[in-house]
Amino acid sequence: MLRQQDVGHRIVVRRIVGIREGRPLFSDALGELVELSETHLTLATAQGPLRVPVAQVHRAKRVPPTRRPTAAAVVALERAADEAWPAPTRGRLGDWLLRSAEGWTGRANSALPIGDPDRPLPAAVDAVERWYADQGRPAMINTPLPLAAPVGAELDERGWGSRPPTLVQTAPLPLATPGAASVGGVVELATAPSEGWLAVAAGRKGGLPDAARHVLTAVDQVRFAHVYVDGTLVAIGRGAVTGQGRWLGLSLIEVLPPLRRQGLARRVIDTLVEWGTATGATHAFLQVEQHNTAAVALYRTLGFTTHHTYLTRVAPH
Repeated sequence: MLRQQDVGHRIVVRRIVGIREGRPLFSDALGELVELSETHLTLATAQGPLRVPVAQVHRAKRVPPTRRPTAAAVVALERAADEAWPAPTRGRLGDWLLRSAEGWTGRANSALPIGDPDRPLPAAVDAVERWYADQGRPAMINTPLPLAAPVGAELDERGWGSRPPTLVQTAPLPLATPGAASVGGVVELATAPSEGWLAVAAGRKGGLPDAARHVLTAVDQVRFAHVYVDGTLVAIGRGAVTGQGRWLGLSLIEVLPPLRRQGLARRVIDTLVEWGTATGATHAFLQVEQHNTAAVALYRTLGFTTHHTYLTRVAPH
């Protein structure tokens, strides 16, 4: 059967749709799993959303994507994502990137093992561990899959842990037309975040060290969305255009709890997409933890699909 790790991936479900002469009748459905609970699962199929009660599921499993991205495509997107979330302290190990940002976010505090590290794999991991020890930080490595599977195997042998999988999702621009928000509000874009914007981001990310401001702002083309209702900041978002102008990276789409599920996140995304498209970006990407089923479902309605996944691996203490 399926697990939460399968959310955001392509699956096939054989379900019971009736009984004939005492025997069950089956029907197969193929699509992307956008929600999984104890009582039902929801697929995004070519014919639209399909909600299936768990009691009707005879068999279900993950299946390969219709077209797996090439290694070059994964590398290009990972480079664009790194440009959009730049760590202030950086190093190189051949083609590998080493990144540190006072511990703020896994992306900015992990090595990115793509390309040739200029030495045998065990020696490369040893060098990563030494570099992070010199920074006074725990060693972490982000492993895009399946590209970095050999790195993952080496880390498994060393007893490294793993954080929950993250989906790297993409969509061509413009996105699917968002629905209208049920709450009024003004969306403003700025080249720098307001103090209120930073406060909302800090609440989500557990504080904002000095390095965080660098990660957020040290991009040539970046905009910060602020949504105000009756003068109160109720939603934020960030967009950065990188990858030689091709990619619009969306991050920190956050709505205050009392106003969630009322269309404000879509409004933030739509405004950032309008700006990104005007700069010449042709595709959008975002990174979302696969157990965040509400966000995965929202992004699916906007046309996002999973390009690849990555695991943040953590060295044993």
